[in-house]
Amino acid sequence: MTRPVLLIGGMDSSGGAGLARDLLAVHDAGLTAHMAVTIVTAQTDRAVLAVEPVSPTVLIAQIDAALEDGVGAVKIGAMGNAAFVRIVAARLPDVPVVLDPVLCSSSGHTLLEPAGIRALLEDILPHTTVLTPNLPELATLGTALGFDVSAGQGDVVAALLAQGCQSVLVKGGHDHQAPSATDILYQRDGLPLSFGSVRYPFDLRGTGCQLASGLAAGLAQGNFIPQAVRAARAGLEDRFRMEQARLSRACSV
Repeated sequence: MTRPVLLIGGMDSSGGAGLARDLLAVHDAGLTAHMAVTIVTAQTDRAVLAVEPVSPTVLIAQIDAALEDGVGAVKIGAMGNAAFVRIVAARLPDVPVVLDPVLCSSSGHTLLEPAGIRALLEDILPHTTVLTPNLPELATLGTALGFDVSAGQGDVVAALLAQGCQSVLVKGGHDHQAPSATDILYQRDGLPLSFGSVRYPFDLRGTGCQLASGLAAGLAQGNFIPQAVRAARAGLEDRFRMEQARLSRACSV
């Protein structure tokens, strides 16, 4: 029997992203989940109105409770601060770990300060199976490592892999100049793999959360990383098609 996925991250009051979206993705993959809340936010689709971290004691208790019966994988999202990064790093079990580096909200609100980013790179990245940055997050991580990503993402990815993570899935959704949305999977051994899909003429919140959580579910089920990526992307594609159909119906009324 496949063990639950441990979801660590922020609670989005709008339900569009964060743990609410993570939970849906894991359930859609046929698994159950445990959750550990790091921060609680009040937000809409347009703005973050308030952010409040839980107490360190509560975060530790949540993680310890989730690990009592074991988990099959861990997905890490919004951390909130460097202290929480260190708490999570100290408690990571020996299972696949997917790190979605949530550095700011889709509306631009900062969710992890520079000290937290350094702690993420130093303390959690060495335990990471798959890192899933979008292009702005990759640029921020590159800057923290002393690289200019505008010169090309290859050096930044190589530096991230050298930090100890097994693979990096660079999400291309923010490259609005490209005709398709293409993610590239870099692994320590082997050539990069590209995963392309249709670029839809609308945005959805929480797609990064959904992809990373679906990926964690696939790894918990014993899939290899490329297989887990394909399955997670298929779930995301289904959501885009459903939204497109909903918008078409709304326009025809």
